[in-house]
Amino acid sequence: MQVILLERVAKLGQMGEVVKVKEGFARNYLLPQRKALRATEANIKGFEAQKATLAAQNEEGRTSAQAIADKLDGQTFVVIRSASDAGALYGSVSPRDAAEAAAAEGFDIERRMIVLTAPIKDLGLHEVRVHLHPEVDATITLNVARSVEEAALQASGRTIQDAQAEADAEAEFEIAGLFDDLGAAGRDEDGDDRPARDSDA
Repeated sequence: MQVILLERVAKLGQMGEVVKVKEGFARNYLLPQRKALRATEANIKGFEAQKATLAAQNEEGRTSAQAIADKLDGQTFVVIRSASDAGALYGSVSPRDAAEAAAAEGFDIERRMIVLTAPIKDLGLHEVRVHLHPEVDATITLNVARSVEEAALQASGRTIQDAQAEADAEAEFEIAGLFDDLGAAGRDEDGDDRPARDSDA
């Protein structure tokens, strides 16, 4: 099927271009989302008549989206989730979760703008693309953690496992030091620290 694009569509074309697409893609996505019209003679003439208006609307939308992107790009949002000790989430983080986390920080973005290349199923820092406009994207980071404290650890470049390993190592060092002290005290009591006598001469 041939359609005329009403806006730029990634990997397809620019506004005003007539392109050939699969019928299902046009029927299920391009046409209902008002991203394209069937490339009939009447629609092409109608588009030409409205081209200046559509271009102005597109530029206005792009400018507005760019202003949001300038503030949003590089931001980090905390998402609190339950997870196993190994860091696997019980469930996954969805576009809605990302949009809600951004909204909590005062950014008005819709879940359909969140582009997840793969499901987020583990703790950690995850980069996510936000598609604000056909010509404007921003990148945010989702800090997925079990608690605000864990999120702060991850933001500093450490994980809860790192902190636990450090705490365990410190505890082992303290215990080893305690046993060394007890051993030294025991030797003092037994007189083991007296100078050794010469062997039988």
